[in-house]
Amino acid sequence: MAPRRALRDLTLTVVAAVAALGSLLFIAWKIYFRGTSTGTDWSGWWERELQELREREPPGDTVRGRRDPRWDRRLVPHPSHPPLCSPQVTWRQVLVLGLDGAGKSSILHYICSQRARKSIAPTYAFNSAQLCVEGLEMDLLEVGGSQNMRAYWHHYLSQAHVLVFVVDSVDRSRLLMARQELHALLDAEPLLPLVVLANKQDKSNALSTAELWEELALQTVNGQREIFLLPTSATWASLTTTTSVLHVKNLLVTLLSQP
Repeated sequence: MAPRRALRDLTLTVVAAVAALGSLLFIAWKIYFRGTSTGTDWSGWWERELQELREREPPGDTVRGRRDPRWDRRLVPHPSHPPLCSPQVTWRQVLVLGLDGAGKSSILHYICSQRARKSIAPTYAFNSAQLCVEGLEMDLLEVGGSQNMRAYWHHYLSQAHVLVFVVDSVDRSRLLMARQELHALLDAEPLLPLVVLANKQDKSNALSTAELWEELALQTVNGQREIFLLPTSATWASLTTTTSVLHVKNLLVTLLSQP
C-alpha cells in the first residue's frame, strides 16, 4: 500500500512540474515573439477558428481559450496560433491564484463569458484565456491551487502586471493557509498590484469582506502597493448583483489601462 501511495505522489509531482514548465515556456514564447511576423498564411485556418468561437460564445468582448477533453482542464492557446488581438494593443498579464476549490476557474469563465454553466471543472494545472477589451490584450493565467502546484506559483510573478488572489469565503478551516500563501507571494513581489476576491458571497455562511480583511492580515501589506478587496459570487445568477465578477473585469481594465 505504501509503495503505491508513494508512486501516486511522485506521479502527481511530475505532472505538476511538467504543467508548470509548459506554461512557463508558453509565457516566454509569447513575450519573445510578440509583435513579430512568422510569414505564415493563417487566414483560412484563423477564419474557421473564429467561426467556431462565434458559435460557442455570446457576442461581446473577444475571447480565446482551449479545453482538453481528455483531462477536462483548460490549456493555453498553442504558441503557433496567430495573435487574437491587434498587434497595436497593449499586452498585460493577470495572474490568478488561490487555493484549490476557491472558484478561480469559475471567475475566469464569467469574466470572459456571460454564458450560464451548471458546473465548471477545476483547474489541476493551468488555465489561460485571452480577452481583448478597450485597447488591451489581457492574458488571464490561472495556476492550479493544489499543494503540488503552489510550489511553482512564484515562477509566474515576474511577468504579471496584476495579481488576483481568490479566497473561498466559506472555507474557514483553510484561511490561515490562504493567508500564508498570499503573504509569501507579496514578499516575493513587493509592488505588484493586488486584487483579493472574497468569493462565494452567495453562501449564507460566507465571511464578509471586513472579516476577511482581518483574517488575511491585509492591513499589514506594504502601503505602496495598490490593494483591492472585492466580494464576488462566480455564478451566472449573480452577474447582475453587487457581487458580480463583472466588477472584477472593470477593475482589471482600469488598473491595466494606467500608464
